[in-house]
Amino acid sequence: MTEKSLAHALLIKLEDHITSHSFGESPLELYDPISYIMSLGGKRIRPLLSLLAYGLYSKNPEEILNQACAVEVFHNFTLMHDDIMDQAPLRRGKATVHEKWNANTAILSGDVMLVRAYDLLLGTAPSLLPEVLRLFNKTAVEVCEGQQFDMNFENRETVHEAEYLNMIQLKTAVLLGHALQLGAILAGAEKEDGQRLYDFGVNIGVGFQLKDDLLDVFADQAKFGKQVGGDIISNKKTFLLIKALELAEEKDADDLNYWLSQREFDKTEKVNAVRTLYEKLGIKSLTESKMEYYFKTGFEQLEAIHFTSQEYYNALQSLTQDLIHREK
Repeated sequence: MTEKSLAHALLIKLEDHITSHSFGESPLELYDPISYIMSLGGKRIRPLLSLLAYGLYSKNPEEILNQACAVEVFHNFTLMHDDIMDQAPLRRGKATVHEKWNANTAILSGDVMLVRAYDLLLGTAPSLLPEVLRLFNKTAVEVCEGQQFDMNFENRETVHEAEYLNMIQLKTAVLLGHALQLGAILAGAEKEDGQRLYDFGVNIGVGFQLKDDLLDVFADQAKFGKQVGGDIISNKKTFLLIKALELAEEKDADDLNYWLSQREFDKTEKVNAVRTLYEKLGIKSLTESKMEYYFKTGFEQLEAIHFTSQEYYNALQSLTQDLIHREK
């Protein structure tokens, strides 16, 4: 079986497991939104990482489908609540839960999803359950911390590079690391390997977010799948904007601040003007260098693990490389 066919076969099993799982039946107004957001798809990267990490050390990753899906349910719970906070109208091209129903329903349904995530972890062997719950709780708190930092940054004039990198590590990357570490723990891997896989996931996760920042500005519109320059239009404090504000001087600084201060503007004009400033300041290459640093650091951690299945190791590498080189 090739690396891609192995990951694809696991993905099919994940989808079947998620589709067949009942989160509850009555009242429908509570449970329909859960089924809805879970049916919107997505790449299912996090549970897939858990299954691949498990397969590095033990056979039959299907045995931990519940635990892998717990990570995905938790992830979608955070998306449901984040969409309310961001007042986002769309999620994966479809109406968000609070738009399709209402905010109160989305809050309550999200709360149930968190509880159901714990339910899915309860089949873990008693000897491993305390550690699994402790690490899950730690990760869940960190994701919330990252979201709060992100909201704090909206109202701050200055955000430093280190603060931003810490925020995206908490909000996005730690859950990728946890997904890998969870699979390793459940497979009985050595603690050091579990930690290396966690560090691999965190570094790769930070790199992925920097890639997203970069694609939002410099992607090919035909391939990107959404409006290029959305972060520029909304003045979102991404790595690119933070570095531009740090490096711009005199007229460049004046021009950048002009566009940041405008409340009414032509979107295309603003995107083109700010992108031109980024290019002049070398922001694209700076972002690529930072991104590559995190990817390189992550793969150094992966290369240091001791595994028993070359097939699963190759599949994990292939999946990660595909994500690194994506164009949307």
